[in-house]
Amino acid sequence: MNIKLKLTIVSFLQLFVWGAWLTTLASYGFGFKQWSGAEFGIVFSTLGIGSIIMPPISGIIADKYLNLEKLYGIHHILYGVILLFLPAIDSPSTFFWVLLIGMMFYMPTLSLSNSLSYAVLKKFNFNVVKDYPPIRVWGTIGFIVAMWCTNLFSSVNPPDIFELGLNTRFLAVGEFFSNLTGMPIECNQFYIASFFAFVLGIFSFTLPKIEPTKDERTNKTFSQIFGLDAFKLFKESKMAMFFVFSMFLGAALQLTNMYGETYIHDFGKVPAFVDTYAVTSANIILSISQISETIFILAIPFFLRRYGIKKVMLFSLIAWVFRFGFFAYGDPIGSLWMIIMSNIVYGLAFDFFNISGSLFVETTTDSKIRSSAQGLFMMMTNGFGAILGSLGSGFLISSFFTFKFDTESSLLKFLNTDVSNKAYKKLIEYNAPVNGVFSNTVEIKDWHNIWLTFAIYALVIAVAFAILFKHKHNPKDVEAFNH
Repeated sequence: MNIKLKLTIVSFLQLFVWGAWLTTLASYGFGFKQWSGAEFGIVFSTLGIGSIIMPPISGIIADKYLNLEKLYGIHHILYGVILLFLPAIDSPSTFFWVLLIGMMFYMPTLSLSNSLSYAVLKKFNFNVVKDYPPIRVWGTIGFIVAMWCTNLFSSVNPPDIFELGLNTRFLAVGEFFSNLTGMPIECNQFYIASFFAFVLGIFSFTLPKIEPTKDERTNKTFSQIFGLDAFKLFKESKMAMFFVFSMFLGAALQLTNMYGETYIHDFGKVPAFVDTYAVTSANIILSISQISETIFILAIPFFLRRYGIKKVMLFSLIAWVFRFGFFAYGDPIGSLWMIIMSNIVYGLAFDFFNISGSLFVETTTDSKIRSSAQGLFMMMTNGFGAILGSLGSGFLISSFFTFKFDTESSLLKFLNTDVSNKAYKKLIEYNAPVNGVFSNTVEIKDWHNIWLTFAIYALVIAVAFAILFKHKHNPKDVEAFNH
C-alpha cells in the first residue's frame, strides 16, 4: 500500500476514534445517565489530566525503548480496551476514573501521530511541508464522519437526512448493534470508537519501522525530558501573558466540546422544538464546525501576512464571543441560522489561535527550548485549560444555571404543557413520577444564560488580550511559516 495512503488512514482513524463520543459525551451523561453538572463536569477534566501527564512519558519510551509505530499502536489498542468498559458504568465517579485511564492512553497519540507521520515522510524523502497537510486534513474528515455515525447509529431517534426515509434503517442498524452488545443503543458510540481503535492499533504495526533515536536527547536531565526548562519563559512578561491566555482559550474550547451537542439536543425538551431537524441531527449540525475548520486553515497564511500574529489571535478571541453569542440566541426553528453561524465561526475561533499561537512560540523562543515551549503551549491549552473549563463550567451550570424540579406539577407548569406532550414524555423517560413526585430531580439547563455567560467570559479575555499582550508584527515570521 502507498505510504501516503497508509498515513492518510492513520490520520482519519486518529480523530475518528475520538470524535465518535467526544461531542456527545455530555448528552450521554446529562441526558441518558441523568448525572448532574457537578457530578459529570469533572469527567471532561480527564482530557486535561491525560494531556499533562502522559505525553512526556510516551516521548521518553519512543526516544529510548520502543519503535514509534509500535508504541502508537499499543496506545490505541489499550485505549480501545478501556472504551469497552464505559457502557456498563452507572456511577459518574467510576466513569471518571475509567475514562481517565483511557485518556492516558489516547491523549499522547495526538502528538505521536504527528511525530509518526513526520518521521515516515522524511524516511521516504517526502516534502513534509507539502505532503503532510493533505494527509492531516483527513483527520478532521474522520472526526466529521465519526460524529455522523454516532448521530445515525447511536440514537433512538436518528435524523431523516434529506427526508429520504432512511432514519428507520439507521435505527435498525443501531438496534442490531445494541442487541449484539446487550447494552442500550446510546452506548453504541463507545463500541464504534473501540472497534476502530483496535483497527488503528493493529494497522499501525504495518507502518514503516521508526526505531528509537540514540541522540543527545537520551542524556537530557529530568527537567529537560519533561519540558520543565520551558517554564522559565514565564519570567518574560509577554510569554507569561501568552501562556495564561492560552489556558483561558483552552477552557473556551472545552466548553464547546462539552456542551455543544447537549445544548442542541436539549431543545427536544421544549414542546415547541421537539423532533425538529436540528434536535434529531445535533451531531450533524455540529459537524459544520469541523468543515469550517478545514476551510479557515487555508485562510490563515493570508490573514497572517496582512494583519500579523497578534491581530489574528485577537480575531480568534472575538470569534469565540460570536460563537457563544450565536448559541445564546439560536433555536431550531426561527433562529437556526444562528446555530449554523456559530458553527461556521468556530473554524476561525479554533484555527486562528492555535496555529498563530504555535507560530508565535516558534518565532519567539530559543531553539534549545523550542520543542519544550511548544509542549508547554499544548499543556496550557489541552491540559490546564481543559481542566479549568470542565471543572469551572460544571460548577457554574449546576449552581446557577439549572432549573430543578421534584414534582410533576411544577415541571408541567414550567413547560406550560400537559402529560401527553411528547417533549415532556421524553424528558421523564428514565424518571417517571410516582404519586406526582420524581425519584430523581429533573434538571433543565438555562442554555440562553449559560452561553451569554460564556460569551461575556470570552469578551473579557479578548479585551484584556488586546490591552495586555504586546507583540510587534514581523513579516519575516510569516515568511518562515509559509516555507
